[in-house]
Amino acid sequence: MQTLFSVNSFKLVLLALIALLALVIWRYSSVALTGEPDKPRFMRSLAFTLSAVVFTLISNHLLLFWLGWLAISLALHQLLLFYPERPRAQLAAQKKALSARLSEVLLAIAFTLLYLHFGTANISTINTMLASAPSSLILHSAAILMVLVALLKCAQLPLHGWLIQVVEAPTPVSALLHAGIINLGGILLLLFLPLLRCSPIASFILLVTALGSTIVAALVVSTRISIKVRLAWSTVAQMGLMLVEIALGLYTLALLHLLAHSCYKAYAFLHSGNAVNHYLAAQLAEQAHPRARHWLVSLLLAVALVSLTQQVLPLSSLSSAVLLILAITVLLVPTLQLADNRRPARVLLALVYAIGLLILYFSSKTLLQPVMPTPHSVTLAADMLSSVAFVGLFMLTLLLRYQSHRKSINKVFIWLNAGGYLDEWTTRITLKIWPYTAHTKACHKVPALQEAK
Repeated sequence: MQTLFSVNSFKLVLLALIALLALVIWRYSSVALTGEPDKPRFMRSLAFTLSAVVFTLISNHLLLFWLGWLAISLALHQLLLFYPERPRAQLAAQKKALSARLSEVLLAIAFTLLYLHFGTANISTINTMLASAPSSLILHSAAILMVLVALLKCAQLPLHGWLIQVVEAPTPVSALLHAGIINLGGILLLLFLPLLRCSPIASFILLVTALGSTIVAALVVSTRISIKVRLAWSTVAQMGLMLVEIALGLYTLALLHLLAHSCYKAYAFLHSGNAVNHYLAAQLAEQAHPRARHWLVSLLLAVALVSLTQQVLPLSSLSSAVLLILAITVLLVPTLQLADNRRPARVLLALVYAIGLLILYFSSKTLLQPVMPTPHSVTLAADMLSSVAFVGLFMLTLLLRYQSHRKSINKVFIWLNAGGYLDEWTTRITLKIWPYTAHTKACHKVPALQEAK
């Protein structure tokens, strides 16, 4: 008898992540919302959301998986509207609801196609049959639909606006969304990897769309000041990068990225209250821009470190090597700048830190390899395209940071600071489909919103 629920090593890792996030966010919420009249309602919605995520993850039946997927969106909607009198919170919730309904319809169609093609709704059986199934129009269609669902769930451009605006919700909601629920698009593709492998067309759509979203969102991050808004745009970029890794076939790296990003974003949002202190400390510190030689030496050291490491533990693609080199370069630059101020010991310390990060990276990948293996080599054209895109993103970020006073760069800076004006049309469409109506809490006799009107 086919089981309705199943757990494997991949799901166990995700369940452990969910348990950790649930513990931290629940404890933070219970303290942060002390004295809030609607705290019980918030905690009930939070518990229901976490339960829906676990239910969806362990489901081994297409219908149960889809029902869990729907339940997550409905529960999250209640959390987003915890302060219903806030206009931006209502707008974000409405955008999220429309995007969620579209993703649910597309997912239902994809699941229906799989059921009609294989004659079973058991997910494990479908994945087993997909491993040896020849490509067909139905499988291509189902794979493309799942890619679209993943792009919608991960808030990729241009349907990203709701994720930027949900910062109106309480901080624990932002942590839950950015550290957990936003990953569901990538989790969906990792659960149905045999289907994605059957369709190079779907993988190409995923690669191009996610890569474009990653570049634009990462550039926007460099122009924003608000801590939470920067974190939200960073999530769009990070989710895009995770989807690029899946499209390239770097499944182990994608899982590692998912785990690391979840832990970082939960900490970043729950710790965002201390951002003012960090900002003041940075203002009191020495402000000096690194010179070209600092960047060049850092780049050469990063290339040397990654090249030496690759002799022992080969990297699976050129694009992953490029990402590592650029990350270590950024890490070493401030230290080399301090070395000019008679602090040469800092360079050795930074090198030790960089080596430690490389060891942690490769050891984590080795541990996750049996959980989510990377079975085949990366397509050369896709790998080269991604590598060029990452280098271009790095160079554009430096120009925006250090050359924004130039007229041409300043125009790009202004366009990016406005988010490329990509969200305006989705806002207009949302308000046409679902016009804004002011909501008030019963405990407020004269809401400020209605007074303004």
